[in-house]
Amino acid sequence: MKQLFTRRLRGVAIAATSAAILVSASACLNSLQDSLLEQQQPQVILPVSVSNPTGALGLYTGALGQFRSALNGHNNNQETLWNWEGLMTDEFRSGDTFLQRNNADQRITDPGDIQNLSVYNYLQQARGFARSAINALQQFSPTSTSDIGEMYMEMGFMEMSLAQGYCANIPLGETVGGVPQYTVPITDPLGVFRVAGSRLDTALTFLTASNAQTVYVKNATLITKARIMVDTGNFTGAAALVASIPVSYQYLITYSLATQDNEWWTMAISTKRYSVGDSVNINGDNTPGNRIANAIPFVNSNDPRVVVKDTGSKSFDSITQWYVFKNFGRDDPIALVTGTDAQLIIAEAQLNGNSNTANGGNAASWAQMTATLNALRTAPPKLGIYQPAAMPVLVAPATAAAARALFFREKAFWQFARGERFEDLRRLQRQYGLTQDLVWPTGNFEKGGSFGTNVNFPVPVNAGNGSETANPNYDALKCITTTP
Repeated sequence: MKQLFTRRLRGVAIAATSAAILVSASACLNSLQDSLLEQQQPQVILPVSVSNPTGALGLYTGALGQFRSALNGHNNNQETLWNWEGLMTDEFRSGDTFLQRNNADQRITDPGDIQNLSVYNYLQQARGFARSAINALQQFSPTSTSDIGEMYMEMGFMEMSLAQGYCANIPLGETVGGVPQYTVPITDPLGVFRVAGSRLDTALTFLTASNAQTVYVKNATLITKARIMVDTGNFTGAAALVASIPVSYQYLITYSLATQDNEWWTMAISTKRYSVGDSVNINGDNTPGNRIANAIPFVNSNDPRVVVKDTGSKSFDSITQWYVFKNFGRDDPIALVTGTDAQLIIAEAQLNGNSNTANGGNAASWAQMTATLNALRTAPPKLGIYQPAAMPVLVAPATAAAARALFFREKAFWQFARGERFEDLRRLQRQYGLTQDLVWPTGNFEKGGSFGTNVNFPVPVNAGNGSETANPNYDALKCITTTP
């Protein structure tokens, strides 16, 4: 049974399918996977009894499924992290009547928001499934070192995502022997990043073989670790770490009708609840006072990296013009990390003069950055299965401000809808010293009032709904939502 499953998972199309989630290998695995995907307590990791390598493989498979679900894959019209972050940035706007989605779009999400709770729970649950899989693989299939390394990479990625999305008050509890181990929340703004980095260091100790699958997972681990290094201000170390990764590399999350849909398809196409963002208001009004400050005009830029269709109709709320994101369809894969991401990490080091000082570059280093960006534009790598057309070359900027703006604009188009933009806006405050009114969507909110001041999501405290209120060590008052 395991041989049949692993052949399906790691066959000829390895680069497209290693992150393929919940493949139906046999009836027994299907049954186990169904149980794996049942709701767990969000703040603890519940053990699943296994007694052989097949069961350990099932836990591994289920963990990959939960990983996908936490980022961008549900069939129940509920946001996951990338969707939620896309609303709060300039990538997407709410075309919905639901208060929670409009609040996220307006940057006024509060700790009691039920949708925020759901997004947070998915992330914590994904950590739990990965830990259970690690324990089972190490006990019953210890030679599956690539799978063990992938699970540590998954844990690190989820913890990095928590740190990028939520305020600095995040507990990282687990369950040991069936008993919840409630931990003290990590209030250091960079503390969860450090924990995530340690997971990736552990992953790399298992990813030492030279076979294709191991190298495939190792590249994803290196890029994720480099992202954390960028998050903590080590630009040069991050660039060095990913220098050898091929530009064409992609670790793909895949979808199918038999498992889960691409959530962007569900929210932005099937139900019309999301519309692609722009710098003009929901009906295309570009008059003074109606422009959205700091927003990239993703709709009107006509950039080949973000394909947008004007449907000529309204979104679910019957108010918002419905602009559809067309890079991929219902079951098309989305890249978790790519060689393009690696090149952008290198370009950010060049932006900063190949030093760890934000805004520390000069004309020579900005020319290097521009050359790296132009290499991507003239020979564009694929985005999932979508192939952008070549683009004209950029002119090297002459000032630090222009170089920074150019870099983060290019980065936004290359990484659109993949969970990068949110942390980039936070970093522009934290690392580059900009104030939020120069970074985040600002001004009059399209559905009334003004944009709020949240620059992250609050850790949820929904009493009785499985939030961190079960943790006796948790103090919601420590969550300062205005801290980048």
